[in-house]
Amino acid sequence: MGKQDLPTAFVRQMESLLGSDTEAFLDSYERPRTHGLRFNGLKLADVPQLKEAVIREYGLTPVPWCSTGYYYGENVRPGKHPYHTAGLYYIQEPSAMSAVELLDPQPGETILDLAAAPGGKSTHIASKMKGEGLLVSNEIHPERAKILAENIERMGVTNAVVTSAAPDELSRRFPQAFDRIMLDAPCSGEGMFRKDSGAIAEWTPQLVELCAARQWDILQEAYAMLKPGGTMAYSTCTFNRSENEDMMERFTAHYADMEIIDMKRLWPHREAGEGHFVALLQKRGEAGGHTWEASPSERQRPRKKGRSGNGKPGAGLQDAQSALKVFQAWAAEELPDFALPAGSPILFGESLYLLPGGELLQEQQLQGLKVPRAGLHLAHLKKNRIEPAHALAMALSHQQAAKRITLAAVDPQAYAYLRGETLQVDVSLKGWVLAAVDGLPLGWGKASGGQLKNHLPKGLRQH
Repeated sequence: MGKQDLPTAFVRQMESLLGSDTEAFLDSYERPRTHGLRFNGLKLADVPQLKEAVIREYGLTPVPWCSTGYYYGENVRPGKHPYHTAGLYYIQEPSAMSAVELLDPQPGETILDLAAAPGGKSTHIASKMKGEGLLVSNEIHPERAKILAENIERMGVTNAVVTSAAPDELSRRFPQAFDRIMLDAPCSGEGMFRKDSGAIAEWTPQLVELCAARQWDILQEAYAMLKPGGTMAYSTCTFNRSENEDMMERFTAHYADMEIIDMKRLWPHREAGEGHFVALLQKRGEAGGHTWEASPSERQRPRKKGRSGNGKPGAGLQDAQSALKVFQAWAAEELPDFALPAGSPILFGESLYLLPGGELLQEQQLQGLKVPRAGLHLAHLKKNRIEPAHALAMALSHQQAAKRITLAAVDPQAYAYLRGETLQVDVSLKGWVLAAVDGLPLGWGKASGGQLKNHLPKGLRQH
């Protein structure tokens, strides 16, 4: 596309916003869009040498505002590499990396990503949390929530719960519960024009008004969930003032205890990126712990059982604690160097999860919600028989498995595994085996008679 394809009303809007800078902005649409990836700190700790290898292979150059972010050229395809499948990095538009950098999450905090799919900001937050604390990643649309859960799983995140709920459903359950909130608000997508011609076709001034109204509603629910003393990052990938500065002015005028700490714009004609707006706000008041308590209306509401994946709660083993003991007995032999992260066991059908958060998150808070991922999926349990979950493989270090195979990224066998094929292995290898590429776990296989039966989930297999 070129600047001639832009809607006339959009051009007039940008003229009023940028003045003499408008022509330089419009000229940016004649240039190719930018591409970026962000390395995953949760994986790099085990294989730090792979970062330099990827930088050399793809000719990466640093993104100035994100220490783990890099640009790559439009002619390379890092998303096709086994390292991407293994969660070493996340493909992300460079401007979008600015929001979590400004939010500055810390290990041990309780954090909400309110509109989280497909997962760029959630996985960025999780990388900074280093497995400590609680991350609630929410996406209202079920299909997008599934993609979000898959990306969180791929990146080896252990302390995240994925919910699929309207913001008001969450605010009833989590009043003043979060230290930090990321709200990457649904917007009119003006920063997507170079990337997606469909965004141009959909754009109208009326869409801007509609998005601003929706953002206002979501912001009020986010406010209710933010602790006194807590911080919130509000971001969009759009340029107009209505969804950005004007929205922040309206928000802080309405809530006297909310203060704008910082506000940044990245413009495509000034920086190498598609453009982004982010504001950092703080709720005045004394920061401190908050013990969750259901509101009166929530306590009176009849509860439905929560859902995670396709399971139904309560099926399978008698209770979550006995299921956890079965898993721990299995792990003592199969994962001798693995220590369970902090959390409490929760059962959905035959699926055992480890719910993070301790006192910050109780199982009752999830009842009645759609929960695509209730923390770390440990295993499927069938008549006291353990089948380790794919999410567990992705959360491990390769060295933690008693039985493992390592494939080189250049080995055709690595791609054969990713296609779901059976591999030939040493005949002495028996039982559950962790398959990895250059030390990065890819998934499980079960060895018998010199063959490794592939247990990579069918939906993740490459063609």
